[in-house]
Amino acid sequence: MNFETELKIITKSVEEIIPLEELKGKLAKSAKSGKPLRVKYGIDPTGHDVHIGHLVPIRKMRDFQDLGHIGVIIIGDFTAQIGDPTGRDDSRPPLTHEQVKINSEKYMDQLFTILKPEQTEVRYQSEWFGAMGMADVLKLLGKFTLAQFMAHDTFRNRYEQGLSLGMHELMYPVLQGYDSVAIESDVELGATEQKFNILCGRDMQRYFGMEQQIAVLSPILLGTDGVNKMGKSLNNYIAVFDIPADKYGKVMSIPDSLIMNYYSYATSYDSDRLEEVKQELATGTNPMILKKRLAWEMVKLYHGEEEAYKAQEGFEKLFSKKEIPDEMPEYELEQSSMKLVQLLVQSGLCATNGEAKRLIQGGGVSLDGQKIRAYDAEIDICDGAVLRAGKRKFLKLKKAQGSAH
Repeated sequence: MNFETELKIITKSVEEIIPLEELKGKLAKSAKSGKPLRVKYGIDPTGHDVHIGHLVPIRKMRDFQDLGHIGVIIIGDFTAQIGDPTGRDDSRPPLTHEQVKINSEKYMDQLFTILKPEQTEVRYQSEWFGAMGMADVLKLLGKFTLAQFMAHDTFRNRYEQGLSLGMHELMYPVLQGYDSVAIESDVELGATEQKFNILCGRDMQRYFGMEQQIAVLSPILLGTDGVNKMGKSLNNYIAVFDIPADKYGKVMSIPDSLIMNYYSYATSYDSDRLEEVKQELATGTNPMILKKRLAWEMVKLYHGEEEAYKAQEGFEKLFSKKEIPDEMPEYELEQSSMKLVQLLVQSGLCATNGEAKRLIQGGGVSLDGQKIRAYDAEIDICDGAVLRAGKRKFLKLKKAQGSAH
C-alpha cells in the first residue's frame, strides 16, 4: 500500500490531527524501519455498557491495525477512581478497584468486536503508577502550571461558577499524560473533547525527552435524537450489546440529518463509498432507503450478515407490512386485571412509572392493536393478548394456570 493511500485511510472521518506533518513523518519512518506505530487509546471503565459513540476512536484504531500498527488500550484503573472531569460541572463518585476490574473486562469484550486481539496490547495504569511514591508524583505535577490547567474550559468554568473542583481532578490530565510516556505512544486517539488531555501527553513526553505523540481527534457521535451527545441517561444510544433487532430499529429511528454522520463514523465505509452516499443524499434518494442500508450495515458489523437479514425482515414485518412479530416474550400473571402502568413496569417494558405514563399519554401503548391513552386505565388480562409498548417492544400476556377468571 502506498503512502498516500495509507494517509487517506487514517485521515478519513477525523476532525483534527495535531500536527499532521509529524504524523506523515512517523508513518514514513515506520515504513522504512518496519517498526509499527504504537497507537494509544485510554478508557476509564466507570461503567461497562459501550455504545457506538464510544467506538468512533476504536474504529480509527482498527484502521491503524489494518495498516500493520499496534493498538494499545490503557485501562485507567487509577484515573477511573478519579473520573474524567471533562465536560462535567460536578465531581464523579469514586469507584473501588474491584468495580474497575469487573467493568474493564466487560468493556474489552465489546471493544474486541472491532479490534484485532493479536494486534492489541491491554495495559493497566497500575503497572507504572503502583510503584510510584509521593516524590515521583510531585515531580510529575511540577512539570505543569496552574495557569495551563485553568485554560481548560471545564476547570475554568467550574472555578468561575463557584462549583466544586477537587485537587484530585487536576491530576487527571497529568496521569493520562504520563500513560503516553509509560507505553511510548506514537499516536493517541480520542474525541475532540479530549484534546486538552491528549496534548498534555505530548507535553509530558517532551519533558521526558521523548519523541512526541500525534493527537488524532474524532468527532462526537450524536445520539439517535439528533440533538444530544449519545448517552445512556438520555436513552438516545445504540449499545454494542443491543440485540440485532433493536440495533436495526434504533438506526431506523434517527432523523434524516444524521444519515451521513452515522455512515461516516459508525460503519466501515471507505472514503469512496462515503462519497457515493453523499451524492445519493444530494440527488434526492429517499432517506428511508439509505437508512435501511445503514441499519443493515451496522447489524452486519456486529452480528454478521445472517442476523442483518433477519433484523431487516423483522423490521419490514413490523413497519412496512404492519404485522406483529411471529415470536415474542410471554408474561404470566395471576390476577385477572391490573393497572396498565403497573403492568408495563412489572413486565419490564418500561423502567419507571413516569416512563410508562409518558408512553401511554403519547399514544405509544396498545393492547391487541387498540391504543390506550388513559394512564390510569385498568385492563382485563386475556390469555394470549398482545401488549405493545413503543415501536419495537411486544409482550404476549398469559394467565397462570389456576388463576381467577
